[in-house]
Amino acid sequence: MDSTKKLFTTGEFADLCGVKKQTLFHYDDIGLLKPEYRCENKYRYYSVQQLEIFNVIDMLKEIGMSLDEIKNFSQFRTSNNAIELLSEKEKIVKMKIKEMQRTQKLIQNQKKQIEESLRLDFDQFTIEEMETERYILSENILNLPHKDIVKAIMSFLKNIKQAGLIIDNGGALIRQEQVEAGDYLNYSNLYIRTEQPDLAATLIKKAGKYVVGFHKGSYVMIHETYDKIKSYLGKKGFRICGDSFEEYLYLMEGISLNVEDNYVIKIMIKVEEK
Repeated sequence: MDSTKKLFTTGEFADLCGVKKQTLFHYDDIGLLKPEYRCENKYRYYSVQQLEIFNVIDMLKEIGMSLDEIKNFSQFRTSNNAIELLSEKEKIVKMKIKEMQRTQKLIQNQKKQIEESLRLDFDQFTIEEMETERYILSENILNLPHKDIVKAIMSFLKNIKQAGLIIDNGGALIRQEQVEAGDYLNYSNLYIRTEQPDLAATLIKKAGKYVVGFHKGSYVMIHETYDKIKSYLGKKGFRICGDSFEEYLYLMEGISLNVEDNYVIKIMIKVEEK
């Protein structure tokens, strides 16, 4: 028929849509997308205008609607209902994008940590100039009983996850008084470094000189690294003048998941010349 010259066969239309013919057969069977024309030999033909209909169906599938939901939406929708539904789905998509951005950041951080590990010298300490940074803090856990510390940590991590924060890195804060007293396992707060610092209590990490060192292995033995840092500062003519920021690096060496092999703590303490 001449009328089919401006129409597409099922195979041609499937190619345009990037799907198999069986997908179009199924859409036809369930009444979701029927061909523009069906000739006496039952061959199906589709129009170019139906590409837009297919694209709408594909979009609705992408945002999580089932074929039954799409069919009901297309048959019984009103403009207001369509706007309401699409607004709701848009919120879901935004949440998924935020989750993927958070996952991407975690991947980037892990990659950066592994790359940094290749350059680490665990027996070397440095004095480095650092810029101002803003951290989100947990509630104060200094001198709390163990159960309360665990509860506070769980609450902090839960809030971070619920807020969908894009985390740059995180760690624990040890106040200057504890560092000077050798009380290295008595944290005052957990913290995260993020691009969204306005969502919780924050702390400004001041710009200035920081001594930087790395402790590899169990945190129970971290006092050995702190003692070495203090000895290093004495030889260099520096003294501690601020808090210690500990950041946790998990370094993928081989396939070992052993903490002793792969767990590294980066220690940064503000210092000044004597």
